Amino acid sequence: MDNHQKRNLTFYTIGLIFMLSGIEYAVILPTIWRYLQILEAPPYFLGLGLSAFSLSGLLTGPLFGLWSDRSKTTKSIILFSNLFEIAGNFMYFIGYSKWLLLCSRLVAGVGAGAGSSIFGFLTRSTRPEDRAGVFAAIMACRQAGLLVGPAFNLFLRLCDFKLGPFVVNKYTSPGIFMCLLWVLLQFVVLALYWDVPPISSEGGVVMVEMKQAQDEEEEVLLMGSNEDPVHTYRAVNTDQLETSASSELQLVHVASSVSDPYKTFCSSRELLREEVVVLLTAQFITLFNQTALETMVTPLTQRHFSFGELGNSLMYSLCGVEVILGFFFVRWLSRKVADRAVLAVGLVICCTACIWCLIFLCNPRGGYGWELSAFIIGVFLQLLGLPFVAVSQVSLFSKITAEKTQGFSQGVRRSVGGLATILGPLWAGGLTENLYIMLGMMLGLLIMITIMTMLSYDRLTEPRAVQCAQSSDSGG
Repeated sequence: MDNHQKRNLTFYTIGLIFMLSGIEYAVILPTIWRYLQILEAPPYFLGLGLSAFSLSGLLTGPLFGLWSDRSKTTKSIILFSNLFEIAGNFMYFIGYSKWLLLCSRLVAGVGAGAGSSIFGFLTRSTRPEDRAGVFAAIMACRQAGLLVGPAFNLFLRLCDFKLGPFVVNKYTSPGIFMCLLWVLLQFVVLALYWDVPPISSEGGVVMVEMKQAQDEEEEVLLMGSNEDPVHTYRAVNTDQLETSASSELQLVHVASSVSDPYKTFCSSRELLREEVVVLLTAQFITLFNQTALETMVTPLTQRHFSFGELGNSLMYSLCGVEVILGFFFVRWLSRKVADRAVLAVGLVICCTACIWCLIFLCNPRGGYGWELSAFIIGVFLQLLGLPFVAVSQVSLFSKITAEKTQGFSQGVRRSVGGLATILGPLWAGGLTENLYIMLGMMLGLLIMITIMTMLSYDRLTEPRAVQCAQSSDSGG
């Protein structure tokens, strides 16, 4: 099996991982509130339980990213992180107390931190022109999980038996169900996941690429002071191979030891660059607004349209279909249009959607039919802009940050998103009766990131050579 086949199977496995994360969210969210009530938990435990998952993922993402950057492997990280998903969901299944249930979501969230390593792997394993399409497909897999998840609830809610000392019912069954799925995933990862070499290292050009992301002093160290630098990388005769390879490895080892502190400094410094700050802000605002709307929409449909469980399930299913189609449309569009243009279009759509909701949803008038139509249009526009912004900012972020520290950089990006998923529901949860304030804040954030994108538009593009310090170009 060649590297191309291994890479494709690995991508399918990653898609399955993201699909399982979507299924987990879809099977646990509908029952966790009633589960907490049975365990005599106060109402605020619902927010704590939902936020605990994001919090642990927020904290562990950069750590898993650093691990993958240093080890250059992700398979062992995924296998290790899945153990936390297995343990967390089993704790959810046991559910003896509200505190154990809270800890279960905290433990399971550690497994989600491996996403930073996965995005780092995808960055190293794809060409820049194909990257947005791959990211769109992976994100669509999670949405597919969200769409498929409610179907599993149809039979999980029928469970009513004992498994040894444990009770299996419609509240505990999602935990043992997801536990088994994550166990099966371990075998899939063992069989179908490979740490294939990066695209850039194929073809025997590893030694040449070690010159990237080095300053002038390191380049001098690699090439030598009095010798022609071409000889360092020139093909050698057979009788010279052993001596040449030995000397090159010694030089690379010395250069690597010198560059480690420098790379650490660069990886943290590059996160403060203007274009990186813009994309991190876009990540935060997108997820903040998305989770705020998810929190707001159910009370809104209950109050204005008397939607019950069936109506909300149908609405979420249709929303899932739209988002999946949107991701695949963006995948096609990204091959023809630059990422920054896709980002700009997405932000314009999101701003339009927020303005529409402010005008027609905050103080609805005109009867049930018009109010429902206005609500459908508002939700449609909100979901339409999501894939544009989500895919383009992830793809751009991977291109303007150093490839060698992608794991850490993606961990920081996902931590910013995790913070948004914690704050979004908290913001919207207390303002379901004050939509002008809630949506006004969201529109203000969208206008801010749109202006930031316009001012930094020229910088939001892939550099010709990704380096830690841009000043090294002018210095060389």
